[in-house]
Amino acid sequence: MGILLAAAYASLAAWLWLTLAQGMFWRTDVRLPPRTAPARWPSVAIVVPARDEAEVLPRSLPSLLAQDYPGAAEVILVDDGSTDGTADLARCLAGELPGLPLTIVSPGAPDPGWTGKLWALRHGIAHARTARTARTAEPEYLLLTDADIAHEPDSLRELVAAATSARLDLVSQMARLRVATYWERLVVPAFVYFFAQLYPFRRINRPGGRTAAAAGGCVLLRTEAAVRAGVPDSIRQAVIDDVSLARAVRRSGGRIWLGLAERVDSVRPYPALGDLWRMVSRSAYAQLRHQLLLLAGTVAGLVLVYLVPPGALFAGLALDRPSVAWAGGLAWLLMAGTYLPMLRYYRQPAVLAPLLPFTALLYLLMTVDSAVLHYRGRGAAWKGRTYARPRDA
Repeated sequence: MGILLAAAYASLAAWLWLTLAQGMFWRTDVRLPPRTAPARWPSVAIVVPARDEAEVLPRSLPSLLAQDYPGAAEVILVDDGSTDGTADLARCLAGELPGLPLTIVSPGAPDPGWTGKLWALRHGIAHARTARTARTAEPEYLLLTDADIAHEPDSLRELVAAATSARLDLVSQMARLRVATYWERLVVPAFVYFFAQLYPFRRINRPGGRTAAAAGGCVLLRTEAAVRAGVPDSIRQAVIDDVSLARAVRRSGGRIWLGLAERVDSVRPYPALGDLWRMVSRSAYAQLRHQLLLLAGTVAGLVLVYLVPPGALFAGLALDRPSVAWAGGLAWLLMAGTYLPMLRYYRQPAVLAPLLPFTALLYLLMTVDSAVLHYRGRGAAWKGRTYARPRDA
């Protein structure tokens, strides 16, 4: 058996396994679990870390202030050293719009060993738990949401109903990212597809399961579970903070749930390939724990799973080797078929499905670039800050 035929068969076998045995990762029907309104609506503090978010805040903060929630709720925006007037803009928006009360806190520069977002969350959560001017007890739930995330008016109500009905400690929804430009259409649905492949939602949501992940843009967390897990202090150095948060909650005995959003959308634009490239490359190597061996394995895996199928098909046709062409073609077909549900979720045309190998190649190059940036001292960079690997922090 030649190398080309062996690679084609190995890729086909990988796709058969991914399709049938990887937690049905390609299905997009994992939405909020069945829920009913609780007899008493628990109190909630919405914590929003924000650093230089004046561009997107007018499209996100009003949606939080306008939450139609039957219980007690407030919004705490943590201004993480912004230089673009984020805090002033937030005050202006709150003054113009009726709705939930808004508090703005500014914790100052992060202490050594902390990422900026987790430092902001630490202070926002601490403020929510200690400020007692409008209530007699600390909030029972915390909604941790990013400054670029817009929520439908019933978003908080549905999240809380899901958490209380299913007795969940953490409920997270992966916000629907913006897909307006050519590059967003090509890259963004694949980003969510790859994430689900790495962290199958059904395995995450299985009680007692070992897989844990969350989507940092929208996390409803029971305050008691946060205290029990020691977050965010216990994950203070995490660059991939949402996955680290879910793991900490699960390790401490909490029940977690992750699915796709119906009422939560990201309003941050990524109009050019460079914008998307930076979004992925800033943390891709951190996902691999800054290990060259994992990087090499990831590159080899991406080549085998995503690049070999079209290569085998075209090489088999050109060299008149039908078995190679058939194996490559079937693998490519499985790849495109499992990608179609995500394209439908993002309301994108099916013609993009066969282009997934090209998108995977882009992600491969972004991941390698992430490692290069790390070793040049510019890895895990975000809005003027660069974070060392945890053991070096």
